[in-house]
Amino acid sequence: MNEPLVRIVRGSLTAEEMAALTAVLAARAAVAAATSAAPVVEPVATWSRIERRPAYFSPVSWQQAA
Repeated sequence: MNEPLVRIVRGSLTAEEMAALTAVLAARAAVAAATSAAPVVEPVATWSRIERRPAYFSPVSWQQAA
């Protein structure tokens, strides 16, 4: 779980290259955070009172499926 996000496979980075890479990754992370905002969903009560439910549903009734 402690794997690095970026790994240098061959060669080494200079300070300028590391700064450029950091800036690019930070910009991409900011864009991803801004676009992944979940829409606000109002809660909907899915329960109903037992006495207000129909007493019987026909097992072949396709109208009740919707």
